[in-house]
Amino acid sequence: MPVLALETSCDETAVAVYDGERGLLSHALHSQVRLHAQYGGVVPELASRDHVRRVNALVRQALDHAGLKPSQLTGVAYTAGPGLIGALMVGASVAAGLALAQGLPLIAVHHMEGHLLAPMLEPERPAFPFLALLVSGGHTLLVSVEGIGEYRVLGESLDDAVGEAFDKTAKMLGLPYPGGPHLARIAESGRPGRFKFPRPMTDRPGLDFSFSGLKTAVANAIPAGADDQDRADLARGFEDAVTETLAIKCERALEQTGYRALVVAGGVGANQRLRARLATLAAKRGVGLFFPRPEFCTDNAAMIAYAGWARLAGAGPADARPEYGRLFTTPRWPLEDLRPPGYNRQ
Repeated sequence: MPVLALETSCDETAVAVYDGERGLLSHALHSQVRLHAQYGGVVPELASRDHVRRVNALVRQALDHAGLKPSQLTGVAYTAGPGLIGALMVGASVAAGLALAQGLPLIAVHHMEGHLLAPMLEPERPAFPFLALLVSGGHTLLVSVEGIGEYRVLGESLDDAVGEAFDKTAKMLGLPYPGGPHLARIAESGRPGRFKFPRPMTDRPGLDFSFSGLKTAVANAIPAGADDQDRADLARGFEDAVTETLAIKCERALEQTGYRALVVAGGVGANQRLRARLATLAAKRGVGLFFPRPEFCTDNAAMIAYAGWARLAGAGPADARPEYGRLFTTPRWPLEDLRPPGYNRQ
């Protein structure tokens, strides 16, 4: 059951093919980082136009690398949301055209579901149920994952997402776009303990997050005439505060759920200090820890292809899956609105 998937939710144009027996057959990606760098952030109109320029060539590339013709596919998946609506429509339109031409099911995939299931692309996979920490530029979520389409949000950020806090803090330190990876890089030479920032919302019960105050604390701590070492020390203090906060909340969630596996996904999941801190936590509690490889932490079509394949493989008769074949995009889509494959919403 090879499924081709398209991901165009923001500033990456990506196409992949996943097969249930042979695994990931191909994945192709074009990043728009250089396009948006001069503006210090993603410009939605430019993102949409670049998707239009790139997507068809990437579809051909993914099919060629998989050794398949369009007629050999069993479904076409695409990211339907959340994301930039213009960018989403590019991938949705191409996916719908391909599905219609070949008479294939069209599978609308939730972007966050793709991230939650990204570890399923690896040789060692978590078993359901598991706890997931989803950390990206737009989302910070703790999610109980009971199965495909069975998600319960346990905690979320009340303001900035953690990736957004990384980028904004990096900008305050004068680092180039995208700021998060640059901040993590200079934090490696930062001296631990020089700047001690708050661990927000860890002194009260609950699993929600808040990072806007931490960002403000960094802004207030920047010394006049800050040099490279000052910036590295500030970056290290910020990164330590963020990763410790995330680890504290993960430990609380593991205690509450009793789950024996922790999944970390999203772009910030590639942060090495976060990975090390959570590895210590997992060893302490005796739970399994699962990460996608770094290239599948950030936006990619491989995770969308897997999610689309899983939904298609678990679908019931056509009348039990009314979402297939219907072109659908949305900039906002609560994760808890999803249902398992084959669920009859009518």
